[in-house]
Amino acid sequence: MFTGIIETLGEIKAIKKAHTNIHFTIASAISHELKIDQSVAHNGVCLTVVALSNDTHTVTAIDETLSKTSLGSLKVGSKVNLERCMQMNGRLDGHIVQGHVDQTATCIKRETLDGSWEYRFKYDAANGNVTVEKGSVCVNGISLTVVNSQSDEFSVFIIPYTFEHTNLHEVEVGDTVNLEFDIIGKYVARLIGNK
Repeated sequence: MFTGIIETLGEIKAIKKAHTNIHFTIASAISHELKIDQSVAHNGVCLTVVALSNDTHTVTAIDETLSKTSLGSLKVGSKVNLERCMQMNGRLDGHIVQGHVDQTATCIKRETLDGSWEYRFKYDAANGNVTVEKGSVCVNGISLTVVNSQSDEFSVFIIPYTFEHTNLHEVEVGDTVNLEFDIIGKYVARLIGNK
């Protein structure tokens, strides 16, 4: 369980393919604090730490994960948003995030405003996922508030702190991001759809 509040950025140091899996080795400010078998969200994808070395950690993404997320497009040098799992005695500053990406979206707009940024994302509505105005959504693991919700697209506004401390500053029009829709909204949509 995560909150969508990014702790730090990591940098991909090595990528190794093994059959249909990919092992990513990441350097970050928290890598030395991690433990083998610990769950860490990488751009919103919950992955298990499988190896540690100096200030790096390694995680493995299986074919199923690679086919449903943007992780397969990462390269050596790519920046990834990192968040360790939530502690039960801590504050829930973002929203309830599982680290299970529902689908990807394409950035269709990036506009610099006076002191903030607007990003607009388009996704395939055929998967049954929805956003609601002022609801929550996770973009690359970042808990954000939905603005101008449509059936297959939505916008988010980004403050300077989030822009500087996440990999959103690298997202351009045409880039693919990971989306995790609000868990409560998913249950409501499923219940309504089953009636």
